[in-house]
Amino acid sequence: MKKISLLILGAILLSFSPLRGDEGMWLLPLIEKLNSKKMSELGFKLTAKDIYDINNSSLKDAVISFGGGCTGEIISKEGLLLTNHHCGYGSIQKLSTVEHDYLQDGYWAMNREQELPSPGLTVTFLENIIDVTKDVENAVAKASTPEESAKALAAVSDELIAKAIAGNKFLKGRVASFFGGNTYLMMITKTYTDIRFVGAPPSSIGKFGADTDNWMWPRHTGDFSMFRVYADKDNNPADYSKDNIPYQPKKHLTISLKGVEQKDFAMIIGYPGRTNRFMTSAEVKEMSDITNSISIYVRGIRQDVLMKDMVADPKIRLQYASKYSGSSNFWKKAIGMNETFAKLGVQERRAEEERTFTKWVNEDKARIEKYGTALNDINSSIAKRAEALTLSSYTREALNNIEVFSVASAFAAYADAISKGETDRAKQTLAMAKRRTESFYKDYSPATDKKVAKALLNVYRDKVKAADRPDVFKTIDTQFGGNIDAYVDFIFENSVFVSQEKFKAALNGNIDALLSDPALAAAKSINVVMGKTFGELQAVGTTLAKGQKAYIAGLLEMKKGQAMYPDANSTMRLSYGQVLNYSPKDAVLFEHVTTLKGVMEKEDPNNWEFVVPAKLKELYKAKDYGQYAMKNGEMPVAFLTNNDITGGNSGSPVLNAKGELIGTAFDGNWEAMSGDIIFEPSLQRTISVDIRYTLFIMDKFGGAGYLLKEMTIAK
Repeated sequence: MKKISLLILGAILLSFSPLRGDEGMWLLPLIEKLNSKKMSELGFKLTAKDIYDINNSSLKDAVISFGGGCTGEIISKEGLLLTNHHCGYGSIQKLSTVEHDYLQDGYWAMNREQELPSPGLTVTFLENIIDVTKDVENAVAKASTPEESAKALAAVSDELIAKAIAGNKFLKGRVASFFGGNTYLMMITKTYTDIRFVGAPPSSIGKFGADTDNWMWPRHTGDFSMFRVYADKDNNPADYSKDNIPYQPKKHLTISLKGVEQKDFAMIIGYPGRTNRFMTSAEVKEMSDITNSISIYVRGIRQDVLMKDMVADPKIRLQYASKYSGSSNFWKKAIGMNETFAKLGVQERRAEEERTFTKWVNEDKARIEKYGTALNDINSSIAKRAEALTLSSYTREALNNIEVFSVASAFAAYADAISKGETDRAKQTLAMAKRRTESFYKDYSPATDKKVAKALLNVYRDKVKAADRPDVFKTIDTQFGGNIDAYVDFIFENSVFVSQEKFKAALNGNIDALLSDPALAAAKSINVVMGKTFGELQAVGTTLAKGQKAYIAGLLEMKKGQAMYPDANSTMRLSYGQVLNYSPKDAVLFEHVTTLKGVMEKEDPNNWEFVVPAKLKELYKAKDYGQYAMKNGEMPVAFLTNNDITGGNSGSPVLNAKGELIGTAFDGNWEAMSGDIIFEPSLQRTISVDIRYTLFIMDKFGGAGYLLKEMTIAK
């Protein structure tokens, strides 16, 4: 099948109908060809080269991939970095103790010496994007099996990356697939590892509304945090050292305090994680009925257990804050997705598109040859993998979230090597297992995990038929009379993995106790089930990928005059649109901004999600907003745009027509939770923290106004 080069595709699209300004996560090298005209019509004042230019500094140089799962932006000439509070959450939690709880109380460094090193945190800058489609095509052309094709792709990727970075030890490369494997682009990047925590508001501001308000509008969350990138004396990446200096960026964003008005131009640059805009009706049903439904059910049970212990004990609250937040975010998203799938008829709409596609294919013999089996390949694969995916999902969500089994699992490969007498592999796997468990016990409560284990083992036994369960359930039946509670009590009384002291003692002299540990035995049996399901899913994966590739290629041909952009895949993208309100239902209109007044209206001192700090109430009462107030004297908090974003865009800069920073994207809205699958122009909105609220909290509330001196603020 002929593959379509992205740059050729851009030329094709340019000659057809105009593209919509609100939908699409666009690749930066194609902005000039595909989007600049429409962007100008919406009010954009710059050029495409101001956004992406590999020879001169441009806006892309100020936008970074933060921690591998979020976006951030450089907002000063001294490497100051802005992202979301929930993006920095894990790093802030790691730095916190019960005595110095930076999540609960907030933190602001008052000088460079007080900026806190954040081990393990990285930020990555994009250097260049190179179209390598033809190179990949040539390399895989002779492959006759999926295995040969994968090896050829890996080999040519390594070769292309080596050539592109030319021995520069600070650069890395990644060849990414687009349009279902019909296009390949190489991303050249540079990653910095000395990142220091500068400050964040308390969770009562940065996480105001918590689970209740998550994915909702109106929103009143000050979801931001600040870090700083450090480099060696030559401005290159370096491990932490007291001798490192603040990174000097090629570009930092100018900040605008002028605010937003309805229909203002708005642009977002970031790293959206994953969308599935080419998903078929069968895939939508699979996501709804299996993946989402199982996650909703199992996570809900686990989160109830965690929350009860977190509310009861400040130490456990801190230990599990990041774990709970990460779990509940997708849990609520999955609930919203399933609701909107049904309400907006997503599965039926996808089925109608497939009927249109099938009719178009059948009108031409050449199309039948190229695309005739695409949908059948997809549908048959989805049907064949249903049982394996269900088993995999329950095993992952239930058993893999029992922490004592998870930490024990790190030693499964070591135990296997020992049993086979493979000394060298045993040394390697033991070293790897030790690294994986280094920080585990800091954020582990055996008492909490014990409650989770009892709950989730019961869930698993209830939902998974006996023949599919791991052998640990045979142990429960034969040795404990089927009593899960008794089995879990035994594990937590006898396993070396339930405490750091027992674990270290086993590592330092009683390795046999570790190898014969009952939690390790359970983990190994769980791994057997996961391995089995992985193999079953892989067995249909080749046919599924073949069908998806052909279907997407066919859609590109069928819809060549329409707006077509590749699915998000954690590569830098741009979306553009406007500041815009919306109507979620009849007779209801949601305005495009929220203010501090709304925070006070939501205050509930008896509900931890809606507690308002005393100092913030004092500032509100005095209307002490300084230069950050709106023209009407109110203090802005958040605003809406119709930009197209998804997970991974969290922390992305929202820019005005001049490319100035006006806010930080942090969420989507409930009424369009199906947005990863299908864009809803009248409903889909991005929720962003107004930069004026960010600076107000930093300055007036946090007392870190000195940071303003290094920022560039538009007059």
